[in-house]
Amino acid sequence: MPSYTGPVDDLQFVIHDVLRITEQNVPAYEELDRDFTAAILGEAAKISSEVIAPLNVVGDKEGVHLENGVVRTPTGFKKAFDQLRDGGWTGLDCDPEYGGQGMPYILTVATGEMFSAANQAFMMYPGLTHGAYSAIHVHGTDAQKQMFLPKMVSCEWTGTMNLTEPQCGTDLGLMRTKAEPRDDGSYLITGQKIFISAGDHDMADNVIHLVLAKIPGGPDGIKGVSLFIVPKLMVNEDGSLGDRNALSVGKIEEKMGIHGNATCVMNYDGATGYLLGEAHKGMRAMFTMMNEARLGVGMQGLSQAVAAYQNAVIYANDRLQGRAVTGTENPEGPADPIIVHPDVRRMLMDQKSFIEGARAFGLWGGTLIDKARSMGDDEAEGLISLLTPVLKGFLTDQGYDMTVQAQQVYGGHGYIEEWGMSQFTRDARIAMIYEGANGVQALDLVGRKLSAKGGKPAMTLFAILKDFCKDNAEDEEIAKHFIEPLKGASKQLQEAAMYFMQNGMKNPNHALAGSYDFMHLFGHVCLGYMWAQMAIAAKAKLAEGTGDATFYETKITTGRYYMARRLPATAMHLQRILSGADTVMALDAANF
Repeated sequence: MPSYTGPVDDLQFVIHDVLRITEQNVPAYEELDRDFTAAILGEAAKISSEVIAPLNVVGDKEGVHLENGVVRTPTGFKKAFDQLRDGGWTGLDCDPEYGGQGMPYILTVATGEMFSAANQAFMMYPGLTHGAYSAIHVHGTDAQKQMFLPKMVSCEWTGTMNLTEPQCGTDLGLMRTKAEPRDDGSYLITGQKIFISAGDHDMADNVIHLVLAKIPGGPDGIKGVSLFIVPKLMVNEDGSLGDRNALSVGKIEEKMGIHGNATCVMNYDGATGYLLGEAHKGMRAMFTMMNEARLGVGMQGLSQAVAAYQNAVIYANDRLQGRAVTGTENPEGPADPIIVHPDVRRMLMDQKSFIEGARAFGLWGGTLIDKARSMGDDEAEGLISLLTPVLKGFLTDQGYDMTVQAQQVYGGHGYIEEWGMSQFTRDARIAMIYEGANGVQALDLVGRKLSAKGGKPAMTLFAILKDFCKDNAEDEEIAKHFIEPLKGASKQLQEAAMYFMQNGMKNPNHALAGSYDFMHLFGHVCLGYMWAQMAIAAKAKLAEGTGDATFYETKITTGRYYMARRLPATAMHLQRILSGADTVMALDAANF
């Protein structure tokens, strides 16, 4: 069975030595000293490895089952869920007014990586709840907040998001679910939703569904969509649970992965719902939930890569096969461990350099969310909005690729279920699809985010990169291995953006055909920026002469690998972008 160990030391390094959070002018950050974060991260790592990770294979093999209208979760899930809930982990960054701990969001990002790496399917239950909590917290009335949020923060009640219908996914303007107004201010919700993660289960007393539907007589298309709170069990005025609402689980989807999560077809047959936010403004409220979810999904892509990589390293050190071409390294054994072979090293270094760069990228995103939330920082809000499709799309694409690389290290054993490596690949695959398929993320990046606010967030990022390269050009070693490659890659990113500006208006297909490559070009630049910062921080720690020298030396070496072997992909992506849409759109549909 695969194992998992929480990367507490690396998280601490990024949080304190790279991002230097206690030096940032962000409310509550001054309380996050090393000892405090070490205690939280250490406990999260312990729960991840000892409680949640052992259930990963269990959930994969058992799956969930619909029995007489009740969804049964895998063996051990409920006990572990109770432990997670009792420890306050489900409300770590939630509002203390509703029972949360009020911690900064960056800690949710850090602990969330570990929890998800241990068991992605399991963590989707509290993860969806957190998103639903956020939507109600931002858009709900005081009465709605008081009624629903305390039990959702504690995960005594869990939450979902209901968007997709059989005939529409990305184009939500085509939805058919209706919301008929009633005299008492509530609505009758009728329709069917599919692919509803954590749609029902036996681990909580109630499930609070957030459902998109159309009020008759409203505007056509997406402008006529509203969002509703639809509880599984009705909630009485005193907070007690009443009768079952008119909704049911039609079936549990059979999926490639995340078998331990209940992905449901939900049927609403005149269910009672309550408008959340304004009528016909449902997407505004839903995007509060979806934007948070997209960063979380990006971290899921990273987390599966982490778990797969850790096991691949163990296997590469244990598996004896062949001899090193430079001479025997295990003379007492019949062969050398496969980690001596350059191609195995290449696969492991691809994984390690992605994982550590992506971790820093995600945590940086967490700081931007904290600044935007707690300080109303417009620049941070603009940056995280710009980076969200990159975090989601690039990290999940690359994370999936890295789970495949980890499988490859195992050779044939990676394809055999008993070794457990295929689960990481199967579970990671969904992250490229849900919360907006990655092609849609790329279109959003190029079509909306790049030009948002007159292009100010993009120009802000370009300025950050330029100033960073200028400020760190004096150190010859850092400049050679990190700053110069980053400078070149960031110029390619700007060249691609300029191409879209010059050609996208004349022929939008030129921009859209290059959007996917742009998302990946953007992602590589962001990881290059993270690696340059980590190298500078590691070198400074080495100069201090304190701490684990091997850790810092390894960090610099890994960063050099990324800059030399992974970052050059930006040139390929740029050339694809500059080739335009002609070859992409050349064939008639009938000729495919």
